[in-house]
Amino acid sequence: VFVTAFTGYGRSDEDPGDKADLKLHVICLDRHSGKILWDESIAGSPNTQSVTNRVVDHGFATATPVTDGKNVYAFFGVSGVVAYDADGKLLWQADVGSGTAGFGSASSPVLFEDLLIVNASIESDTVFAFDKNSGEQVWKVEGIAKAWTSPCIAEAPGGTWELVINQKDMIYGFEPHTGEKLWECVGIDDYVVPVPISHEGVIYCLGGRRNRCLAIRLGGRGDVTDTHKLWESGVGANVTSPVYYDGHIYWASDKAITNCLDAKTGDTKYQERLPTRARVYASIVRAGDKLYITTRDQGILVLKASPTYEELAHNTIDDDPNMFNASPAISNNQLLLRTDAFLYCIGATGAE
Repeated sequence: VFVTAFTGYGRSDEDPGDKADLKLHVICLDRHSGKILWDESIAGSPNTQSVTNRVVDHGFATATPVTDGKNVYAFFGVSGVVAYDADGKLLWQADVGSGTAGFGSASSPVLFEDLLIVNASIESDTVFAFDKNSGEQVWKVEGIAKAWTSPCIAEAPGGTWELVINQKDMIYGFEPHTGEKLWECVGIDDYVVPVPISHEGVIYCLGGRRNRCLAIRLGGRGDVTDTHKLWESGVGANVTSPVYYDGHIYWASDKAITNCLDAKTGDTKYQERLPTRARVYASIVRAGDKLYITTRDQGILVLKASPTYEELAHNTIDDDPNMFNASPAISNNQLLLRTDAFLYCIGATGAE
């Protein structure tokens, strides 16, 4: 199990410490026991933004690392991109810019064949593709505005692949091998955080403080606003990402409202308020016909993945007062859950 973390600076906005002491960590844990196998770190950049209460909400290691089964890759905003091998040896490090804004960095890197693709919109208004083995830049796309979202690799009709970036005002589709822009669609007139998802040649994009959701058919060329946009809804999320299942899209917005939309029409099937007064930062996940929604301070709700709202369970960890800010991971019929202080493996002992 790979996770990121930060130490030395920014745990509190009242007493943040010295920025020069900031370190960004990639940590490897044994999947079966939780034992830490290695913990490697790099020094934080001098360009790291100063701590505010907004930054303290999530810190300097927000992005999820990604692995190809051989190496692991992590993105730390202005402190750059790092690659480690399975034993924790630093393979390469790359700089992607020095810009900061608002909450800081959030986008997670994605792998596509031999490329590591990083959305550094906040750091330099740029999306980069690096050779995953050498760290050399293969291509870059500039002019990506106010996009905290992770890139999405989606399969278009005909079996080709498209790289979808959801940014302020426009949604773009790129050829992922070269960075060539294939299409654009008028999108959300605000900054964007949620990750797009795709199913059977359609991309679904959430975003904006006013909360909106769009569906776009992939495979177009040029301006596809009038030809490929299937529907647009006035519900959505500002922070959290959705899942698709059996003809419906599900998510829990940062406003603590769980939503279900018909994926073909955009019609709302239900909206239900969650049992928390805090914002929700973790994204919904699905296992089988169950949905797991992680609140910051009231545990995890289990819902039936159905267009009719049905709560199956509500679980808390009573002896851990820390916030749940991270989305769960699902592995071997077990949930990997993370609070601000602990990593948990929840499920049947010996599950396969």
